[in-house]
Amino acid sequence: MQTQFFPSRTSTLYMARMFLVRTFSVLAALVLVLLALDLLGESGDVLAYPGNGDAQLWYYASLRTPQIIARFLPFSVLLGTLVTLTTLNQNSEIISLKSAGLSAHQILAPLIVASLGVAAISFAFNERVVARSTATLSRWQAVNYGPLPPGTGVLTNIWAREGDDLIHADTVSGRGEATRLSGVTVYDRTNGALSAIIRGKDAHRATGGWQLTDASRFSVATGEVETLGTVLVARGVRPDQFTLTRVDPDGLSFTELAAAVKDLKAAGRPTDALEASLWHKFSGPLSSVLMPLLGAVAGFGLARSGQLFLRAVIGMGLGFAYFVADNFALAMGNLGAYPPFLAAWAPFLLFLLIGETVLVRTEE
Repeated sequence: MQTQFFPSRTSTLYMARMFLVRTFSVLAALVLVLLALDLLGESGDVLAYPGNGDAQLWYYASLRTPQIIARFLPFSVLLGTLVTLTTLNQNSEIISLKSAGLSAHQILAPLIVASLGVAAISFAFNERVVARSTATLSRWQAVNYGPLPPGTGVLTNIWAREGDDLIHADTVSGRGEATRLSGVTVYDRTNGALSAIIRGKDAHRATGGWQLTDASRFSVATGEVETLGTVLVARGVRPDQFTLTRVDPDGLSFTELAAAVKDLKAAGRPTDALEASLWHKFSGPLSSVLMPLLGAVAGFGLARSGQLFLRAVIGMGLGFAYFVADNFALAMGNLGAYPPFLAAWAPFLLFLLIGETVLVRTEE
């Protein structure tokens, strides 16, 4: 029995390279097919806006591709594991490794270490690329694929309420006291009935409310329009009612989402769903580490009857069961049925134990 954790340097590099090549080859094939299908379904909406053409379709593809990569990278790791272990098993290479005194865990070690590297790359890719592309795509879809509002971190089509009055802003930028509103409309209502509509170019935070510039007031009773110039509106509306009215965890990096959760807590608003998404920014990429363990049944197992395809199907079933459990736990976290930490980490820990149990009971 070998006492070192890894096989020989040659075997380790050979297995890791085989695993990574197959994983990223599967990922590339999945991305090409799924992006083509997505473009078929969405190209009509992109081209529906006057003036959009091929450039906008390529721009949409550039924003959508990182999302597809992030979503299907763990699936690719699972399929790459199954292909790698099936190939090694079929060529009797696993038998050779075991006859050399290596345990099942030692044989899987190169794949697990390589998947740790994939998880690190996935986390960095999500933080630096996916969050930004998701936020930009959401902003673009909010304006029906028209011209994007200038700047980053800009929210579009935001509503707030002050008593009976409703306040709408075309765009919201900044945070806290530096929040800026553009394209502001205030619907002045009395006992549920609309009495006046106040419109202005932009608004910023001022003492006692929001200072609206280039304002005009339309009276419903008389039908007359009155020029107001600069006026104070929305006296009881806080900045967070605009900036935190719609927080998309997929469009924020870990630090940005943590700041949003902190602001929401300070405002006394529920944050359980966002906290689950915050923890999932770590547990999601780490799911790649589970795939070699769950797919190990393709290379190991009690049955020696040559049913290689059946063992690969079982490994695929275990992997997909994890993704189902992960999505279910997140849904329960969003509903408040699970605590945030449990919603994000319970499936990972559960299937880690399942994978270890299967491997130990069958091979160790």
